[in-house]
Amino acid sequence: MKFGTSGLRGLSVDLKGRASALYASAFGHYLLDSGRVKKGDIILLGRDFRDSSPEIAKNCADALAALEFKVVDCGTVPTPALALYGLHLQAASLMITGSHIPADRNGIKFYRPDGEIDKTDEAAISAAAAKLDPSFELPSSATEIADRSAECLGVFSDRNAGILTSAALSGLRIGVYQHSTVARDLLCEIVADYGAEVVPLGRSTEFIPVDTEAVSSETIQLLKSWAASDKLDAIISADGDGDRPLVADEKGVPLRGDLLGLIVAKFVDATSVVTPVTSNSGIEKAGSFSVIRTKVGSPFVIAGIEDAVASGSPRVIGFEANGGTLTGTDIALNDSVLRPLPTRDCFLPILAVLGLAAKAGKPLSEVAASFTLPVAAADRLENFAVETSARLMSYLRASDENLAEFLKPIGQPVATTDIDGLRVTLADGRVIHFRPSGNAPEMRCYVEAQDEDAANSLLRSGLDRIRSWAGNH
Repeated sequence: MKFGTSGLRGLSVDLKGRASALYASAFGHYLLDSGRVKKGDIILLGRDFRDSSPEIAKNCADALAALEFKVVDCGTVPTPALALYGLHLQAASLMITGSHIPADRNGIKFYRPDGEIDKTDEAAISAAAAKLDPSFELPSSATEIADRSAECLGVFSDRNAGILTSAALSGLRIGVYQHSTVARDLLCEIVADYGAEVVPLGRSTEFIPVDTEAVSSETIQLLKSWAASDKLDAIISADGDGDRPLVADEKGVPLRGDLLGLIVAKFVDATSVVTPVTSNSGIEKAGSFSVIRTKVGSPFVIAGIEDAVASGSPRVIGFEANGGTLTGTDIALNDSVLRPLPTRDCFLPILAVLGLAAKAGKPLSEVAASFTLPVAAADRLENFAVETSARLMSYLRASDENLAEFLKPIGQPVATTDIDGLRVTLADGRVIHFRPSGNAPEMRCYVEAQDEDAANSLLRSGLDRIRSWAGNH
């Protein structure tokens, strides 16, 4: 088991056993020992549609009930819905999800009564698990688990109902790629409530891992075929647990997640934006807001949001390169106030982008192009050993000569940033960024260039260099 950029991750076969109960119990002990909760308090459980998630959720419920918590089942709900409901009740919660990673893996996201855990909490939970581990046994089944899934979804639906004006999406024909995301039905309902014509697409009974930060070529072909055959104005979707958005234009071409976040920043008139170093470098010049750059992962973005709020910035948001958007302050929208939700959310960026396109009366591709950001692309090498990633990063960081030799077939490095992974600016202004995944055996590559062809070429070259180096080392 390992904490990554967002929650605990591991093999599904392990989490279906003792490991999930162990970490749920460690979380419960940590909450009790830190005085954040007391015995008898409510604790919430949500899950995604992976085959392993119900069994893992049951293990967690049993472990938490053994510590005398009142376990509440919120069912298959989006992670931001569970997080918002937890804030509403001031209750801790656990979301059983592996997000976008393959179905043979799964994970647990942990929330304190006041929001998502941070890196200090992760270390404390891991220490508690190590202490419990030698003598820990799977507890007996919990006797009573209350079902509040409808109430949980209701609180989240009410939040989303105030983001746009009534009938703001009238006249738009929106496809919803449903696959196996827990957001699929709610996306249809909310977009329809705003007046759009909804076309459900690609619903699956088997889990399909959709990575909104590195959309697969197979998924892009699906989106393009649906956009053409169904004459759609846009296609929307999300990852497995509904905290990362996917928005494709009228041609089926996905919009970058960091562009979605930038559109939200303008939509809410943000004064401060917090985003990882992997987000587009053009964001600083795209608005009047201040920009704080962080490492990759929601705990780091949340820490940056807290710093911006503490400094007195009145409208603070954060977003990741995958498009998941967080809000850190009250934000007045229309006749309502959007309360802070400092965890990744796919609904706010989706609605902001669709609302902007509807208001402009222009195709979504034109709206996206009007932001004139550097063209960015990203992809990953899957099943890339963590040890190999570590050796590569050590080699690149060891000397300027190593980096120059590695990049010789691509370009000359002139500047580097080492906030998270290694981000390199080349002599011709192109950018290439190498970063091992924080929660899966994957090596990621991010690039920026002057046009789409140049970005795609640089991305292919970067991935080829990684493969070549790994094959020789």
